[in-house]
Amino acid sequence: MSDPLAPGAAIGILGGGQLGRMLALAAARLGLRAHIYDPAAASGPAAQVADSATTAAWDDAAALDAFAASVDVITYEFENIPTGTLDRLGAARQIRPGRRALEVSQDRLTEKRFLRDLGLATAPFAPIDGPGDLDGALAETGVPAILKTRRFGYDGKGQARIADPDVAEAALASLQGAAAIAEGHVAFEREVSVIGARGLDGAIACFDPGENVHEGGILRTTTIPARLSVAQRTDAVLLTGKILNALDYIGVLGVELFVTPGGLIVNEIAPRVHNSGHWTQNGCTICQFEQHIRAVAGWPLGDGTRHSDVTMENLIGDDMDRLAGLRSEPATALHLYGKAETRPGRKMGHVNRITGPAG
Repeated sequence: MSDPLAPGAAIGILGGGQLGRMLALAAARLGLRAHIYDPAAASGPAAQVADSATTAAWDDAAALDAFAASVDVITYEFENIPTGTLDRLGAARQIRPGRRALEVSQDRLTEKRFLRDLGLATAPFAPIDGPGDLDGALAETGVPAILKTRRFGYDGKGQARIADPDVAEAALASLQGAAAIAEGHVAFEREVSVIGARGLDGAIACFDPGENVHEGGILRTTTIPARLSVAQRTDAVLLTGKILNALDYIGVLGVELFVTPGGLIVNEIAPRVHNSGHWTQNGCTICQFEQHIRAVAGWPLGDGTRHSDVTMENLIGDDMDRLAGLRSEPATALHLYGKAETRPGRKMGHVNRITGPAG
C-alpha cells in the first residue's frame, strides 16, 4: 500500500463541474491542492476554487502529460471519460477509483450483468443493439418498460418510457440509433440511496441511506433518515459493501436502490461522489467529499456518523429566483455552484435544511 499523501500534495480531478468544485474545497480543508482538468472553460465551477486548472481536450497528449506530472494521484467527478485519456494518465499516475469501476458503470448493460453476477436483484433487462431486438427485449422485460442508452445518459437524458407496445418503435427511434437496454417496470414504494466509501486499506464506511424524490428524471430532494426498517437499512449497507469490495474500489460510490415488498432492488451505481449524498455536508462531521479525498489520498476513512436529520433540495433552473428567501431561511445551508448561466433543468446549487438532531 502506498504512503498517504502529505499536506501540500496535489490531487488531479478530471471534470470541472459542481462535484469537482466540492471535492476541491474538501481537499483544500485538508491542506491538499486540487488541479482540475476539463475541456470546458477554466471559469467553470471547479476551476473557480481549485489551486490550478487545465483547459484542454481529452485527447491532448501534451496537456495530459503535463497534468499527470503536476499531481500525485488522479480521481474524477463523472464517469464518461474517454478510454484513451485514462490509458495515458494511468501510465503515469494512480487513478482512484480504478478502471474496473468505470468499465462497469460506463455501460448500463455491463453494470446490470455485474450486479446480477454478484447475486443482487435488479429490474429485468435485455440488450437492444438494433430495431430487430426490440420485440424480443420487451417480451423479456414486459411492458411498461424504459429504454435507456447504454452509455452517456444522466438526469433523465438518453431515456424513453414505453407505457404501451404501440409506442415502442418511436421510443427506440428517439434514442437515435444508440445501443440501448430495456428495463422492466419496478413497482417500488420509494427510492433510497447509500453513499459508501472504501479506503486503500480495504476499510469500508457507509453513510445512512437517504430517501430520494425525482422530478422529470432529475433528483429534487433527498431526506435523511429514509423510511426503512432496521433490516432494510442493514441490507442496503451490506450490499453497498459487497459492490465496493467486488470492484476493489477506492473512494466514494453511490448506490441507488428501489424499496419493494420483495426486498431491495439495485437501480444503478455511480463511481463517484453523488448528488444524493450532498446532505452529508451539514449532517455529518465528515462529508462525502472529504471522505472521497481521504480515500484517494490514502488516508484513513473518517467517521461519517450522522449528527442531524437533513433534507437536501436541489436548486434547478428558475429555483434561483427564490435565492433571496433561501438566504434568510433558518437552519438552512446554501451551496451554490458558481454557474454563470441559468437554464431549465440545470443544477445551480442545493440547500441542506437541518430538521432536527439524529434520532
